[in-house]
Amino acid sequence: MKKSSILILILICLAGCKKSSNETTITGEIKGLGTDTLYLYGMDELYDRIDTIYAENDKFSYTTNVDTITSAYLLLKNQIEYPIFLDKGNKIKIKGDTINLNLLTVTGNIYNEEFTDFQQELKGPVNPSEKIGEEATDKTKNVEETKTAEEKAEEFILQHHSSYVSLYLLDKYFVQKESPDFTKIKKLVNVMTGVLQDKPYVERLTETITQAEKAEVGKYAPFFSLPNAKGEKITRSSDAFKQKSLLINFWASWNDSISRKQNNSELREIYKKYKKNKYIGMLGISLDVDKQQWKDAIKRDTLEWEQVCDFGGLNSEVAKQYSVWKIPANILLSSDGKIVAKNLQGEELKKKIEKIVEESAEKEKKNKQKK
Repeated sequence: MKKSSILILILICLAGCKKSSNETTITGEIKGLGTDTLYLYGMDELYDRIDTIYAENDKFSYTTNVDTITSAYLLLKNQIEYPIFLDKGNKIKIKGDTINLNLLTVTGNIYNEEFTDFQQELKGPVNPSEKIGEEATDKTKNVEETKTAEEKAEEFILQHHSSYVSLYLLDKYFVQKESPDFTKIKKLVNVMTGVLQDKPYVERLTETITQAEKAEVGKYAPFFSLPNAKGEKITRSSDAFKQKSLLINFWASWNDSISRKQNNSELREIYKKYKKNKYIGMLGISLDVDKQQWKDAIKRDTLEWEQVCDFGGLNSEVAKQYSVWKIPANILLSSDGKIVAKNLQGEELKKKIEKIVEESAEKEKKNKQKK
């Protein structure tokens, strides 16, 4: 009986130890935080919940369970998303000040420490007016200080092939740009080790890059067949666009931004000038989900050129085919269906269309002379 009791106690202890080994604690002190509420949520599927953390007298403490290394965000003051890297058994400690919530000191594992060091590098000189020392050493220092955040992020990724910080920096400084450079992104992804490349985020990003490469300038435009307001199927080879260059504008009624209004104003001006021109056509592709709202917006904004929509919203297949991730966006196709330009605006767009029309007219004139 005594032996059985001892065995039970051992099993209980082992079970308790196993459970506690998965526990990750987060403790912090941020001056000026007071009794604020913080939120912890994941960057990917490994941490798909939102946890609430309550601060008191600038301090907070929280315990959670994670099975493997996880990337998460700590939301501070309802506006600053600060990356935190969690692994089972970690004791994460956070120090900082609300004066600069973009520069916290986070310890507990190598990834938090790497990111803290990276943020320190971005900070620059403590006192901009302080005198620089010797000429030789200052040249090196000045080169370092004049590097942009993007350049420093690229440098970090190239030197840290298996760091989860590299994934965060890749997303922040390269993927989330208004016009991502997918060639550079692909290069940076390729240097990462298998542990990072197996992440769902990288798999999705690789798919995006593959699709983007199919819609690069110089490539033939992907085929589409979309209904207009009358239910008629419109394609690149529809009668209205045959043997014409084509300006495609991606938009949505729900995007009530200043850039959309400016974009519509420019398009109306272009349409007024070229609506009877036989060398250039215009087509609007909407990412709307509600048919009536789409129709109302066409009328309200006087979008008189041909309009189509598949009501797939942000999941529209044609938007994916053309690698459109932000609206408004435009793509200019040549008369033979090649992509010649993307996201031109203002005078640059007008001059490009004018050049295409002039070259098309000149080409037709030469062909007639040959006959």
